[in-house]
Amino acid sequence: MGLGRTYGVGLVGLRGRIVEIEADIEQSLPSFILLGLPDASLNEARDRVKSAAKNAGLPLSRRRITVNLMPADVPKHGSGFDLAIVVAALCAGGVLRSPGRCVFLAELGLDSRLRPIRGVLPAVMAAVASGYTDIVVATENAEEAALVPAARVRGYSCLAEVAADLGADPELLNFPPPVMRMAEDEAAGENPDGSARVPDLADVAGQAEARFAVEVAAAGAHHLLMTGPPGAGKTMLAERLPGILPDLPDDQAMEVTAIHSLAWQGRPCRQLLRRPPFESPHHTASTAAVIGGGSGIPRPGAASRAHRGVLFLDEAPEYERRVLDGLRQPLESGKLVLHRAAGTAVYPARFQLVLAANPCPCGLATGKGIECTCTSTQRRRYFSRLSGPLLDRVDLQLSVQRVSLLDYFAEEATEASSTVAARVQEARRLQRDRLQPLGCETNAEVPGTLLRDSLRPSSKATAALDRAMDRQLLTARGYDRVLRVAWTVADLGGHGSPDADDVGQALAFRRQGAAA
Repeated sequence: MGLGRTYGVGLVGLRGRIVEIEADIEQSLPSFILLGLPDASLNEARDRVKSAAKNAGLPLSRRRITVNLMPADVPKHGSGFDLAIVVAALCAGGVLRSPGRCVFLAELGLDSRLRPIRGVLPAVMAAVASGYTDIVVATENAEEAALVPAARVRGYSCLAEVAADLGADPELLNFPPPVMRMAEDEAAGENPDGSARVPDLADVAGQAEARFAVEVAAAGAHHLLMTGPPGAGKTMLAERLPGILPDLPDDQAMEVTAIHSLAWQGRPCRQLLRRPPFESPHHTASTAAVIGGGSGIPRPGAASRAHRGVLFLDEAPEYERRVLDGLRQPLESGKLVLHRAAGTAVYPARFQLVLAANPCPCGLATGKGIECTCTSTQRRRYFSRLSGPLLDRVDLQLSVQRVSLLDYFAEEATEASSTVAARVQEARRLQRDRLQPLGCETNAEVPGTLLRDSLRPSSKATAALDRAMDRQLLTARGYDRVLRVAWTVADLGGHGSPDADDVGQALAFRRQGAAA
C-alpha cells in the first residue's frame, strides 16, 4: 500500500487555491477518516465515495483509510472534492496509477456518476493561475471549464471512465446505464448564452426626458433614481436599460461569468456572458440575498450578480433600510467584502443602481396631489427610507410623470434600442479615448481630483453649478457627480467639453430628485 495524491481547488469567494489531497491506507480496522477542516457537506463525502467506488466496480480497501486535505488550516467546503478523494484513495490502494498534477472537480453520485458543481469557472481559473492546467470535470461542466484559456479539460460521465484512463482493469469496471435526458430547449425569454432577453425601448410611449435620462445613464454608467406615480413607466424604462448597454469585453465577460458560475442559476454556463446582467430582487429580499452572505463561506448576492450590469430596485422605499444602506460601500468601491467566521470573501460589484419609487405610499402625491390620501408624516416617513447618503451617490434623480393622451397615441414612432445603443457606443468610445490614459473607462469612475483639475470645464460653463454649491444645495460629492453627468451629456452631443447647457441639464437631473 502506498500514498495516493491528487489535487482540487478550494474557493473562498472568487479566490481559489490549490488543495492537495493525500490518501494513506494502514493495516488497521476498517475506517475512513477525513482531515483538513472539512465542512458538513464535505464530511459526507466519505459515504458518497465508498458507494460510488463500489458501484463502479472498484471498492475501497477494507482497512483504515486516512485522507488529508492540505493546507490543513484552511476551511474546505462543498462536494467538489469527491472525485479527487476517491481517485487518491484508489491510487493509495494500487488500483489506479498516479494522475500527476491533475485537478479533479466533480461531485459523485452513489451510482458512480459524476455530477456538475457550482463555481467550476473560477476554480479552473485559480488552478491554471497556479500552474495546474490538466483539469477533470463532469461532462456537464466541461464546456464551462473550457472557457479558461490554457486549460486542458477532460469531461467524464462516471467514475469508471476516469478509472479506465488511469489504468484500472477494464474487466472490473461497472459503467452505469445511460440516463435518458430531455433535449435542452432554449429557455423562454433567454438568449443562447443564458442571459435574459431585453425588451425594446421603442415600447415606451412618450417620456422623452426619462428616455434621455436612461440614455445618459447607459452612456456614462451612472446610477439613476426615478420617482413618479404608478403606471408612469418607471419599471419599463429600467428593464430596457440593459438593452442599450454595450457588450462586455473579454476580461469583464470572464469576470461576470465566473460570478454567475459560483452563484449557480441551475445549469452550467456554456459560453461567456457578453450581455450586461440585469438583477431585480423583490423588495422583501433579505440582506444576504441582495448584498451576499449566508452561513459558512459567504455567497454572492444580487449586487454581485449585477456586476458590470444593472441592479434594479423597484419600489425602493419598501426595502429594509439596512439593505439599502448596505449598497453604499459597493457604489463607491465597486466591490463587496463579506466577513464571516468561516472566511472573508471579496466579490466585485461594479453595477449601475436603478431605483424606482412612488412619491408616497398611495402613489398619488404628484402635481397638486388632490387625490393623495397620505398624511404629511406618512409621506416623509415613506421616502425617508432612502437615506441622504445613499441618494447623494445617485447621479441622475428624475421625476417621471404620467404619459399624456397626446403622447400615448402619438403617430411618431419612438427610437428603438438599437438606435440609442449606437449613440451610447459612440459616447463610450469617446470616454475610453479620453480616460484610458487616466486609468478610467467611464465618466462615472472619474475621481473628483481629475474633475476639478485636468477635466474641469470652463468657469462660464460651471457658473450655475458653483452657485448651487455656494448656497449649500449640493454636497462636494454631489458637485462631482453633476460634473460626471455633464461630461456624459457632452459626449452624447459630440462636444469636446461640457458647456453651460450640458452642466445645466446635469444639474436639472439632480434637482428633480431633490424636489421630489
